[in-house]
Amino acid sequence: MSAREKPSRRTDGMTYYTLLVLAVVAAPLALSFDKKVAFYRQWPAVFRAIAVVLVVFGAWDVWKTAAGIWSFNDDYAGTWRFLGLPLGEWLFFVFVPYACLFILACVRAYVKDAELQIPGFVWLALALVFVAVSIAFRHLVYTGVVMASVAVALVVAMILSPASLRSRNFWLAMLLTYLPFWIANGILTGKPIVLYNDAENLSIRVGTIPLEDFFYSFSMLMLSFIVYDALGRLHGKAASIAPSTSA
Repeated sequence: MSAREKPSRRTDGMTYYTLLVLAVVAAPLALSFDKKVAFYRQWPAVFRAIAVVLVVFGAWDVWKTAAGIWSFNDDYAGTWRFLGLPLGEWLFFVFVPYACLFILACVRAYVKDAELQIPGFVWLALALVFVAVSIAFRHLVYTGVVMASVAVALVVAMILSPASLRSRNFWLAMLLTYLPFWIANGILTGKPIVLYNDAENLSIRVGTIPLEDFFYSFSMLMLSFIVYDALGRLHGKAASIAPSTSA
């Protein structure tokens, strides 16, 4: 387990983590009523997508925490727990997908899209590569499971919304989500708010961020994006997923 670091001055932990997550969602929430993006109109699909993420990744987080894959620093995350997770962690699964879905909506509203000429079998092949990596690192629980999660996310995307995978704007939005990810996760791992058991990962850090966290973010946001798009198609709300014609 990584050495526990004590801050020089005690901070109200739950408030600190909660404020960090609220800071992530503040601007997207305030701008949700922008006339061009009109993100508030997509809230039914947005909140359903968030609910899926909350159930799937919340359950994963509960399991990983109970198994000792990671833990939370009481000095920043507080001592209150629900199913082993602090309030800030539960809010993370709500507000981070919201902010990133807002990024997707903005890209679609302001950037002209283009179809990527990538055959479907490429995504399947890529999923199989991640399955192979997962098997190779099955002795490292976090590494093995997170690589498998990427494979599952790609397969789910192929089934529910293959058109999303062919959208350049979809991938542009996914790339842009790594900007807030780098800031927020840098704080989470730098304080640290989240403490990792390095015996269960590759012990490779990008700055203070474990390499596996980049794949964790990908699979979580891929799931939220795909569910959001699939619901848009199901309810005939083409505006939520159609390529933008803006210059």
